Amino acid sequence: MTLKLTGKHLVAGEWVDGPSTFVSEPSDGEAHRFYAGTKHIVDQAAMAADAAFETYRSISHVDRSAFIRRIADEIESRAEVISTIGSQETGLPRARLEGERGRTVNQLRLFASHIEDNKYLDFRHDIQLPDRKPVPRPSLRRWQVPVGPVAVFGASNFPLAFSVAGGDTASALAAGCSVVVKGHPAHPGTSEIVAQAIHAAIYTTGVPAGVFSLVQGGSNEIGEALVTHPLIQAVGFTGSLRGGRALFDLCARRPVPIPFFGELGSVNPVFMLPAALGARAETLGGEWAESLTMGAGQFCTNPGVVIALKGQSTERFVLAAKELLKGVKRQVMLTKDIAKAYREGIDRIESLGVATKLLGTGCNSREATPYLYSVSAAEWSKNRELREEVFGPLGVVVEANSESEMIEIAGRLEGQLTCTLHHDPDDRGLTLELLPILERKAGRLISNGFPTGVEVCDAMVHGGPYPASTNFGATSVGTLAIRRFLRPVCYQGFLADIACPK
Repeated sequence: MTLKLTGKHLVAGEWVDGPSTFVSEPSDGEAHRFYAGTKHIVDQAAMAADAAFETYRSISHVDRSAFIRRIADEIESRAEVISTIGSQETGLPRARLEGERGRTVNQLRLFASHIEDNKYLDFRHDIQLPDRKPVPRPSLRRWQVPVGPVAVFGASNFPLAFSVAGGDTASALAAGCSVVVKGHPAHPGTSEIVAQAIHAAIYTTGVPAGVFSLVQGGSNEIGEALVTHPLIQAVGFTGSLRGGRALFDLCARRPVPIPFFGELGSVNPVFMLPAALGARAETLGGEWAESLTMGAGQFCTNPGVVIALKGQSTERFVLAAKELLKGVKRQVMLTKDIAKAYREGIDRIESLGVATKLLGTGCNSREATPYLYSVSAAEWSKNRELREEVFGPLGVVVEANSESEMIEIAGRLEGQLTCTLHHDPDDRGLTLELLPILERKAGRLISNGFPTGVEVCDAMVHGGPYPASTNFGATSVGTLAIRRFLRPVCYQGFLADIACPK
């Protein structure tokens, strides 16, 4: 299959243009021109999504599953084209994109299987008790129903798994919701090819054309228009804390507020407990450095902070990490803006004057190199800027003077996507003290591993207390993600042939 781009938006089965355009900024290869979104196009897409919703929510779960599986098939049929343009636009290696494409299609198929037997609706029935005294009880049936049209924002760092047909779109479609996606301007060509795949699946399976629309690019006002549109009933977002919080506030200020499921970022602290670090400091230092620099550190689960006791074991750990980081070549970042933000994060840490710079060779243009700092636990606690995420291959080692100080650090953490413990049997006492604290701080706790790499399965939680995400009871990865776009309804007194999920 050859690359064929229209540069247009997909709205209710039609490719539409607009009054203005923008040009993509690939890391290499040919740039392409795309039409920029407008408030009018957003309105068209939202109205089409609302018109399609009632029909789509009413089709059988078997037919909905077939549609979602067809999307996966259509994406796979465009594998070569997606890898080519995705690599050009983002600078990500083809192998990384091929793996991400596999995750995307497997996620679609997992969700399709999950909804086939209706168990995800959590149907419950309390039978009628007509003879109960003093008051009879009517029949009560409860299950989950889709919320309505959902807005999804494509992420910069995952052009497939968290973008046009990624986790938010897949879970909303599985729930029975129609979707309007705002494509990320960092990879508009990749977004269009995936939209073409969804368009083909719609045409093949006969679901309403308005069940999916893609609006490309546009200013921040276009995102605002989408989340404030009265027909949009929920929002899925993966991105920066600043951008996500602005959209979250807009959703809350609507005349009728709607849920905003935002995954906003995390420093993903790693606690190196004394016995484990003493036994394998060099190994852990190398493994942490590898995780820190994977994908130029552009993962929301990047383990940016290590907490360890000051001493020889931590010195060995730091030396091993530093040696590996020295050998990491410059890596292309996803966009010029992300590279700029990375440099600003470095400048912010160094301007504080409290962290010791252990490694750092300068960054320019769109490339990143690793940076490594150490800081005392006291300074870490006093300087909030040290605790803010730097999106890129930057690591901070926080040196505590005692186990009690490590526990204090855990207690001061803000919400995280992940918290990790490296521990041995001799660390059991400290582990048991830390776990109840960290359980309140993160959505995923990791033992003797690293957080980069999120398994798509039933048990996964990708979320956490704010600011990791805006809804601590939700996950954006795994089958539980579908629940975000459902709400419970109780049917009281109706006959079973009326009040049972179809």
